[in-house]
Amino acid sequence: MEKRWWKESIVYQIYPRSFMDSNGDGIGDLNGITEKMGYLQELGVNAVWLSPVYQSPNDDNGYDISDYQAIMTEFGTMEDFDRMLASAHEHGIKIVMDLVVNHTSDEHKWFIESQKSLDNPYRDYYIWRPAKDGKEPNNWGSCFSGSAWKYDEKTDMYFLHLFSKKQPDLNWDNPKVRTEVFDMMNWWLDKGVDGFRMDVISLISKNPDYPDGKPGINGYGSFNEAANGPHVHEYLQEMREKVLNNADTITVGECSGVTLEEAKKYARSDEKELNMVFQFEHMDVDADADNKWTDKKMDLRDMKAVLTKWQKGLEDIAWNSLFWENHDQPRSISRFGNDSEQYHDVSAKMLATCLHMMQGTPYVYQGEELGMTNVPFTSVDQFRDLDSINAYHELVEEQKVFTHDEMMRYLCYKSRDNARTPFQWDDSAYAGFSTSEPWIMVNPNYTSINAKDQLADPDSIFHYYQKLIKLRKENEIIVYGSYDLLLPDSKEIYAYTRTLGEEKLLIVCNFYENEVEIEIPDEFLNGEYMISNYEGQAIGKVMKLRPYEAFVISK
Repeated sequence: MEKRWWKESIVYQIYPRSFMDSNGDGIGDLNGITEKMGYLQELGVNAVWLSPVYQSPNDDNGYDISDYQAIMTEFGTMEDFDRMLASAHEHGIKIVMDLVVNHTSDEHKWFIESQKSLDNPYRDYYIWRPAKDGKEPNNWGSCFSGSAWKYDEKTDMYFLHLFSKKQPDLNWDNPKVRTEVFDMMNWWLDKGVDGFRMDVISLISKNPDYPDGKPGINGYGSFNEAANGPHVHEYLQEMREKVLNNADTITVGECSGVTLEEAKKYARSDEKELNMVFQFEHMDVDADADNKWTDKKMDLRDMKAVLTKWQKGLEDIAWNSLFWENHDQPRSISRFGNDSEQYHDVSAKMLATCLHMMQGTPYVYQGEELGMTNVPFTSVDQFRDLDSINAYHELVEEQKVFTHDEMMRYLCYKSRDNARTPFQWDDSAYAGFSTSEPWIMVNPNYTSINAKDQLADPDSIFHYYQKLIKLRKENEIIVYGSYDLLLPDSKEIYAYTRTLGEEKLLIVCNFYENEVEIEIPDEFLNGEYMISNYEGQAIGKVMKLRPYEAFVISK
């Protein structure tokens, strides 16, 4: 297998609004990130993916961009960005920009022009359609509730917005749009950034027939028909040719609804398109059919089946991204582990072991390395996330699908805001994130879960992540070894092996608080521990796993 630096890297995602506030206005900023570069270096990560820092009216927290070549005022200036980029490189850390080009803000100059008239030169930069039988062109629902079409009186047409009404979709079939995007990307590469995480990139080519989708819980049709459209690979190959080959970049595409076969095209080993994709199949194992608003717990067998499908399916063909959480997902310890005081640390370490020992590039979301948990929200007013607020209004107030209490329970379990509360730096006011009240509430458990305490404790979750990252850098088998699942039918144990030449690793993780026995394959009986989240017990033929126990044995 061809060796590449991005296969051997560990990427850390920063949500700038919530990472570190340097000027006391309650909002994280670029200078705050620069200030904490030493912390990231100590953790050992090689790259930072920055959620969007471009100029934006902030309808969807920066994913609605009004100027791709300016910095959001609240985050600082372009000079601050340049200083942060230089500091990252001095600390041996690459910077990956969040590229949001399926849509812009409705306040972007292109859309303002596009709205003016049918013959405006920018009209075709967006997707405009006439009414069908006096209403929307099709039944697609927006990702953030309601229809995906907004009527515009001035020109008597609808524009498509798969996300918020303030996020009109760009028309990638227009070559001028592609040229504008590619020029902007080259501008950032010339500045010195190292790659791009591409937001909902699988949506840039739409089915030209705009067929109705299968109606979901809210009565609107799914826009899955918009994913993996007829020209998506052609456009990404053009991007590769005109932009990505101009530098030694790292690229990852967010591809909701992507199949294994499609992923092989996006993340090809010949690097004609992207280095890897984010697929979300394992994020749906605790959904209720098409409805994510539930507090249902996963069946571990489903999780193993999905992750194994992707591990084996992309082997020698493409490359996996490994993640438990990001800015769009709740905290993994509250979702897949156990965030009670008794099991907090061991279950956080278990989840980390399970993921970081797989083949692919691991992504650590800010605070995951501390075991930051979901948040005990008590009122809808405490949420800031459009997705959560809109879902509440639609499913409780308008359609009465859920009661207030049910929806609050689901939001506390699944809302994206669980991952967006301020980073817990220490036990001082506002968790050391800011000197004034932050833009969103601080999780009250910051006094017991924070970076200051964990940096001082050699047995902390932080130091466990640090060790996992170091092991990956020192052992090629963790990066390049093949993966094979053991015990597919076990409801409690996730066990697998990694193999590279004569080397072999056994990874064992107990996902539950009950003790469970495992039979160790003979070839590992004389092995030794590489890492363990408990004091290592003697390696024997039959071993009793303690609650959330995880270990790696090397042969």
